[in-house]
Amino acid sequence: MSHPLIDRLTSEFGWPQLDSMHDVTEFTSRPGAHVLFVPGDAKRNLETADVAVILPELKLAFQGRFDCAVVGDGIETALREATGVLKTPSLLTYRDGHFLAGIPKVRDWDDYMNRLAQILAMAVPEQV
Repeated sequence: MSHPLIDRLTSEFGWPQLDSMHDVTEFTSRPGAHVLFVPGDAKRNLETADVAVILPELKLAFQGRFDCAVVGDGIETALREATGVLKTPSLLTYRDGHFLAGIPKVRDWDDYMNRLAQILAMAVPEQV
């Protein structure tokens, strides 16, 4: 069972829940920047609810420079391993199908603002 503040992201804000790696690829391959919220276990990790409240505020503060989705329980581990961002809750940032960086654990507001600004300014990795 999910936490009400996580459910609010999909029900009230209409953010997609990504339940397969195919969903992740499809969502992150769209043009632009995307932030995926990896909640972790909300029962064991009290920071999860905090990040579920902070992310919509960050989206507003960045005035639509990225869209958001919630990562489903079933693929959380695989996605954490694929990105190397192992701690939860975390925010994973992608642009045009490429993983840019992650922000693990809860941070203070200024840290989120600075880190997201840096990440959004990053160039997409060159194709080899």
